[in-house]
Amino acid sequence: MGRRRLLSLSASRSLVSLLISLFFACFSLVNGKSNLTRPSFTHINRDLYHTSVALMDEIKALVHRHPDKLFLETIRSQNKGYHAEMTVVTYCRNRKEIEDRSKFRILLSFGQHGRELITSELAFRILSILSEEQFLPYMDPITLNNTLEKLVIKVVPMENLNGRKLVEAGDLCERRNGRGVDLNRNWSVDWGKKEKDYDPYEENPGTAPFSEPETQIMRKLSVSFEPHIWVNVHSGMEALFMPYDHKNTTPDGLPSHRMRSMLEKLNHLHCEDRCMVGSGGGSVGYLAHGTATDYMYDIARVPMAFTFEIYGDGTASSKDCFKMFNPIDLTTFNRVLNDWSAAFFTIFNMGSQQLDELHRKASVSNLDKWVSIDDYLNGYLMERKNRYGKKMEVLDLGMQEIRTYFRLFLLSSVLLMFMFCSRISKSSRQIVSGIPI
Repeated sequence: MGRRRLLSLSASRSLVSLLISLFFACFSLVNGKSNLTRPSFTHINRDLYHTSVALMDEIKALVHRHPDKLFLETIRSQNKGYHAEMTVVTYCRNRKEIEDRSKFRILLSFGQHGRELITSELAFRILSILSEEQFLPYMDPITLNNTLEKLVIKVVPMENLNGRKLVEAGDLCERRNGRGVDLNRNWSVDWGKKEKDYDPYEENPGTAPFSEPETQIMRKLSVSFEPHIWVNVHSGMEALFMPYDHKNTTPDGLPSHRMRSMLEKLNHLHCEDRCMVGSGGGSVGYLAHGTATDYMYDIARVPMAFTFEIYGDGTASSKDCFKMFNPIDLTTFNRVLNDWSAAFFTIFNMGSQQLDELHRKASVSNLDKWVSIDDYLNGYLMERKNRYGKKMEVLDLGMQEIRTYFRLFLLSSVLLMFMFCSRISKSSRQIVSGIPI
């Protein structure tokens, strides 16, 4: 009897709770505030994606198994208490020939934005194919071997490790580094300019060009390696971009024609002609200032500089970032990795075929380009060759101060010249006035 009474009270309370819930639900519907359509956000699929630690461990183990072809180095840098670490893997068919400057050199960067996990998975897949632990279908092994004999490839699997850790901790929309700076806005070409739709959460360029340790490391790498091809790999859409990002134009002349021809071929062979092709600034719908690809082309003088966007889900909510930037099912995941791995090996093949032509035209193309004072200081003065032929940085710090002092020097020189000319003019008038008529 007592138990029945308890059950009866419990049932009564449940009924009251249900009536209250229905009341508020009806109230919400009447006032247009229903939560029935609240979007559900996709979380990281751990069955498909490595954690950052696990991925780096896999890559280190891969290098350890193939010391004849792969070489790994970890580079660290810090600025004002903020520390960054970057792993760089170098591939060369004969490791003793890594420093051979006659080989065609390719620099690839993945994971510049923390939320774009698929890009680092692609880096791992490419390294696995280079080590011959995985294979590309429909790729002639003889052609592949002949191509790889001519190449040195540097791969940065995860440029933005600190930002990636924030994503793994639950901030799935984070694209910036560990202190809130967008690494693809922290380079010197047209740095700091803000468009009308500027979003500080997305695009913070930092306090100055190269303020971030991550971009400092990448700049040093580009200067010392002198790549013929640079590819910055992103996700969010499907596109093959060439310079420029900061303006709605492409470069003039043969270099531009060469880059566009390569991208159109890749689009046809590996993207079924659905990828957007052209300049980043002219194709994506907005201008981006201070990007890595514009720096690589204009300042580092990389002959072919690209940004690849390898995946995007246009149906995803703008707040459902994992789904927007990364495949969430096994079939799509594998398709993206297979298609874009094949695209990169097509690039390797086309690039090696142009090696002789690039050597012949490198000196002429460099003379054809003029640069501003800022670009000169950021690009040309930051390295000089020592007697052993290797690069060393001489203006790694204080670039902003140097530019400021240089401008002050120019201004003071003009003022001094003006004062000197005024003094001479006054002296001349005094002499003339003292002559008898």
